[in-house]
Amino acid sequence: MHGRSGTFHCEVSDTFRDETACVFETYSAASDEFLLLLLYNICMALEEEFWKKKKLEQMNQEEWEALCDGCGLCCFRKFITGRKKNTRIHFTRIACDFLDLKTFRCTEYENRFKLCKGCTRLTKKNVTEFSWLPKTCAYRLLYENKNLPEWHPLVSKKNGSVKESGILIKNAVHEKDAADWEDYEIK
Repeated sequence: MHGRSGTFHCEVSDTFRDETACVFETYSAASDEFLLLLLYNICMALEEEFWKKKKLEQMNQEEWEALCDGCGLCCFRKFITGRKKNTRIHFTRIACDFLDLKTFRCTEYENRFKLCKGCTRLTKKNVTEFSWLPKTCAYRLLYENKNLPEWHPLVSKKNGSVKESGILIKNAVHEKDAADWEDYEIK
């Protein structure tokens, strides 16, 4: 899929609510597998506004994957200060070395858990531990019974809405290029 332009076509299987097909015209060379997966999930005739009708634990795999907006914020390093009630999570501009800082996509998505010990697998079973995720993260928002933001691709139905929203981290650096994490803290 990389480096080609053309039509992205998917057929909806009878596993989903209706038999339809959809076509996304002219995906560009800048498209990556994650974006195509997101478009594929949207294409797969997911129930309209399924995130308002189901709890996270009730979602199928396609719905679960479609929740990720692809912002990459969970791939940025954090550090913790304090203990117990005084615990504070500090977010930084330091990205995992596998995060492409132009597209905010993982360059090792399929192997990320093997290659990066600090990469966390978000699952329905660990949903109660999502408080460390960015406040804009769909998984965290839905767990906290909040709405998805207007710029989320499922709401806006636009694949560029995350970038347009301005939430992406500016002046990001890779972990291998960062010395003192406190110098990169987002305040």
